[in-house]
Amino acid sequence: MEFKPTLNLEINGVKFTYRLFDALEKISETWSQREAAKSLKISHAVLNRRIRDAEDKLGFKLVYTTGAGSGLTPQGVSILVKYQQYQDRLQERSIPFTCGGPVSTGLMDVLSKHYGLETVINSSNDLIALEMAKKGLVDVLLLDDPVHAFMHNLDFTPIARDHLVLVSGSDELPETVQELNGSKFVEIPHSAQRLAWNTLDQLRIDYEIVELCSSPQNALKMVSGNDDLYTFLNNSFISGITTGSGLLADDTMHIISMVLWNPNPHLEDFLEFILGRGQEIIEKWGFKRID
Repeated sequence: MEFKPTLNLEINGVKFTYRLFDALEKISETWSQREAAKSLKISHAVLNRRIRDAEDKLGFKLVYTTGAGSGLTPQGVSILVKYQQYQDRLQERSIPFTCGGPVSTGLMDVLSKHYGLETVINSSNDLIALEMAKKGLVDVLLLDDPVHAFMHNLDFTPIARDHLVLVSGSDELPETVQELNGSKFVEIPHSAQRLAWNTLDQLRIDYEIVELCSSPQNALKMVSGNDDLYTFLNNSFISGITTGSGLLADDTMHIISMVLWNPNPHLEDFLEFILGRGQEIIEKWGFKRID
């Protein structure tokens, strides 16, 4: 597959997609809005509306028109130059870069192999992945906890569902939530465990977080063989590894989300695959389908 990454830019607090910058670039090359629209395979009315909407949001002109044709205003030139600088940096990597939490990146590794997408996948946590995306270093952003997508008003796509299960080194897990009173837990910060802690707080369960770790793998190691230590892990993660209790399954059901930070036709096709035939793969790996 051949990839040509594109990016979105935020200007004066307003986010614009690559479509605006493609329009500015074509106008600067052709000196004609009609020729630019033809090159982009859109109507002149669509291109004109795209420019006018951006100008209304920014409060200044991007394109001027004379009897000889159309060109970019100084502000339009400045914006296009900045976009091209970022685009040049992006073109240095021909393989898309994916970053996200440990659960979603694990799923993405499986899905990309089935689809035939070559991508570099970096597993960290939602906040680190989000910061990398804001710096223009990420093509595909994955979030284990949907709250980050809502908090930052991201245009995200749900790709799977998952829930948390209670895990411990003990063979006998509590059968009721009240039995968790006085229990000690391992926490994975910036993860979907937030849902479990919120539920326990609402039910006024007296619990204590005594250890912090960076990944579900480490959390599982810490509780294994320790009858007095618990953690909550994604059902998809423990599937086939160990058993757990779905004590808070309904309360912790959440979506795994995907953001095409720098969308291009190939990544958009990949997303369509995930929402279509990829749902069968998602189900086999312990997640619930989104459809």
